[in-house]
Amino acid sequence: MKFAGWLIYTSLLLTGCGASNSPSPVNATGEETSTKMKFLAAGASVIQDRPPIDAMSTYLDGFHFYSGELKGQMEAHHYVTVLNEDVMQAVIYDGNTSDAKLMGIEYIISERLFKTLPEEEKAYWHSHRYEVKSGSLVAPGLPEAAEKPLMSKIVNTYGKTWHTWHTDRDKTLPLGAPALMMGFTDDGQLNPRLLADRDRRFNIDSHQLRESRKTIVANPVASGADGWQNGTVIQLKRVEFKNGQQPQGHAHHSDLSAKP
Repeated sequence: MKFAGWLIYTSLLLTGCGASNSPSPVNATGEETSTKMKFLAAGASVIQDRPPIDAMSTYLDGFHFYSGELKGQMEAHHYVTVLNEDVMQAVIYDGNTSDAKLMGIEYIISERLFKTLPEEEKAYWHSHRYEVKSGSLVAPGLPEAAEKPLMSKIVNTYGKTWHTWHTDRDKTLPLGAPALMMGFTDDGQLNPRLLADRDRRFNIDSHQLRESRKTIVANPVASGADGWQNGTVIQLKRVEFKNGQQPQGHAHHSDLSAKP
């Protein structure tokens, strides 16, 4: 069965799975939602179609850190859409309840596509090998018979992740520039208290998952990924142009700070 078709099948299994057990740590600044706004929202939810939302079929829970700042760690709740056999996309929240805050996005591509990227581009992407093999990446609510094939697909993929609301720091509104995020690559990097708290809420054992995933075939991490490990740290930097100055070069590179 093709992976995309299999994931549609597993999405049926997801109904009612993955309990709402991780509330957002943030209270957004603002007035309480009015009765009128609640009425309008309820009406819109009944009348309007939401195909991009309906296409989200899988819930993954894992951890990210700021590129270049290993101690800046947080849990990330991913809601994933499969675009094709080689590309997935995820919206990332700081919780799994109805008041969860949209924290960022992640694009996920196959190893085959990753190897076609320009060398400069590869530094933006992180590997998923360790996340899967260590048991730190999970699909809450899925039985092992469904989760293991899913993880066997993800283990050799690569993610490009930007967080727009740093809810570990900004507790009222999304402030500052988006941040490039990375994934863990070895033991001793992830804060054990974060992992233990997540395991407790979902009633899972990451150590047992690690053992059960030993048979998952994981390729060596492709060259160029996880650039932070080689001293390449990429983050956005604010650049001001005065007196009619125009930015030089490609716009998408003009505001990037890469530290060798």
